[in-house]
Amino acid sequence: MTRSFPNTRLRRTRAHGWSRAMVRETTMTSADLIWPLFATEGGEEQPIASLPGVSRWPLADLARRAKEAVDLGIPCIALFPNTAPDTRSENGAEAYNPDNLMCRAIKAVRDACGDDIGILTDVALDPYTSHGQDGVLDASGYVANDDTVAILVDQAIVQAEAGADIVAPSDMMDGRIGAIRVALEMAGHHNVQIMSYAAKYASAFYGPFRDAVGSGGLLKGDKKSYQMDPANGDEAMHEVAMDIAEGADSVMVKPGLAYLDIVWRVKQRFEVPVFAYQVSGEYALIEAGAAAGAGDRDALLVEKLLSFKRAGASGVLTYHAPVAARILNG
Repeated sequence: MTRSFPNTRLRRTRAHGWSRAMVRETTMTSADLIWPLFATEGGEEQPIASLPGVSRWPLADLARRAKEAVDLGIPCIALFPNTAPDTRSENGAEAYNPDNLMCRAIKAVRDACGDDIGILTDVALDPYTSHGQDGVLDASGYVANDDTVAILVDQAIVQAEAGADIVAPSDMMDGRIGAIRVALEMAGHHNVQIMSYAAKYASAFYGPFRDAVGSGGLLKGDKKSYQMDPANGDEAMHEVAMDIAEGADSVMVKPGLAYLDIVWRVKQRFEVPVFAYQVSGEYALIEAGAAAGAGDRDALLVEKLLSFKRAGASGVLTYHAPVAARILNG
């Protein structure tokens, strides 16, 4: 097709708001959002200094935040626990305690909201280990893959039994999706979805999240032996393909903004929903930039969220979810 000026003036359709809306290629609504929420013990809200505007919530307040999500049209929340130090251990056994903080948070939200909202839960050991790694360590300090997977299976089962709708393994162990899927089927949890953190990179953008779940100051070493090298893209395609084959219902790319090319490639190659996580560091940079006068916070936020959808994401996990929903809802 050959088009030329003046027969074609691309500004014609940009001249009026109604016309821009009519030809808009990418749309976003509150239904495209997942709101990550942090649970804590006790009865007081705990603001997170490195995540301005984000707090850890005691269970009663967490349930109220879930009701807020329903009112805003946000279809799903993602739960993360700030596990007390005295319940952490070398092997993270608290992860599969059916009365742990995560399971009680699931029940609190379910009691408050019924089936009006989806509950997505994190499956990984870093909120439960005394060393801050996502798995158990062997004698050399290496994260032992298969031993970790066995614990992750038990963790996923107790979460499903507590009422989780989607379990989301964020650990990046090999083979954990298949093992969890088999266990869910055998336990009768046929409709519990798995959203796999299939392409999770060893990123510098995770710092505030680790503060939020209490693992940052505990972390010994780094996570480069299991999270992906930021230089690799083809490897992500292998990770996604394997997780789909093992039974993932949807996949995630994490972080989001620095990996839009991966979101695009996954969407183009695989016929499954792909989600992007606007991670804690990305959130904090928007807030810091707006506070410094670098731009309008709401405008920066909406533009970044649209970039995820334009790249092919089915939805976005973002700490800005309630703010974004209010903007999108007008």
